[in-house]
Amino acid sequence: MKNVISPSDNLIDYCAPGTQWTEKMVSVSDNVSLRVIEFHPIKKTTQPTALFIPGWISLMKGWKIVLKEMTKDFHVIYVETREKMSSNVTGTKDFSVKAIAQDIVTIVDKFELENDKYIIFGSSLGGTSILESCKDLKKLPLCFALLGPNAEYRVPWWGKIIIPLFWIRLYPGFKQFIKWYLKNFRLDIESDHAQYEKYCNALDAADPKKLKPGALALSKYKVWDILEKIDIPVLMIGASKDLLHEPENLIKMDKMLPNSTFIDMETNAYAHGPELVVEIRKYIVSLE
Repeated sequence: MKNVISPSDNLIDYCAPGTQWTEKMVSVSDNVSLRVIEFHPIKKTTQPTALFIPGWISLMKGWKIVLKEMTKDFHVIYVETREKMSSNVTGTKDFSVKAIAQDIVTIVDKFELENDKYIIFGSSLGGTSILESCKDLKKLPLCFALLGPNAEYRVPWWGKIIIPLFWIRLYPGFKQFIKWYLKNFRLDIESDHAQYEKYCNALDAADPKKLKPGALALSKYKVWDILEKIDIPVLMIGASKDLLHEPENLIKMDKMLPNSTFIDMETNAYAHGPELVVEIRKYIVSLE
């Protein structure tokens, strides 16, 4: 397939020198197509394919450093999930964890990924959706690598009232309130101001028509009931100073998963650097 560069992303800046890429829209159901970018390293690699599922409304530019390191020796399939601006969605309002999990299952099938020949890496909602997808995967990965997966999505009482009644045209003003709320109540901006900036950028780029039904669906989800049934090796990656992803829940999830290894990368910024990929490589070696 001919390489296609999105006008909004210079993909040369997202990968190691010499990497080849293709970009396409992949149909995952009758009414949903996702943007998928596939990166092929310049040299033949023995590493498994890395299926990359980023977090809720997260922008690809937030993963630029990780992708540059990962594409040195991984064949990477980067999937922009259905709630993102890039997806084509018609006739559906399902942006739940279970819907995204089924999209992951479909992508694994469509790219013909083989047992133990690939890993799935995901962050935040991506990580949660990966866990949810496990029971339906026909070809199982070598492991999951999960950065700060959400066990549940805490919506304050006022949010549960406002979101169902929210008028989408008011989003420009509402997102400023969300930024203020994150800054003052959910994030440690002194330890990691870059994380705050990243979420602000994501909110600026989000599609409010998808954001509203997505927030409603996520507010009802909890992961706890499925964890003990997942026996795939899991590298659980935490950041103890990242309060938004509730470090205590990550530790609890790690203990409930039958085959999990926990590492703490302390800050969200450090966990979005090349060191993250180094830790994933180490974990893969430990499984061998």
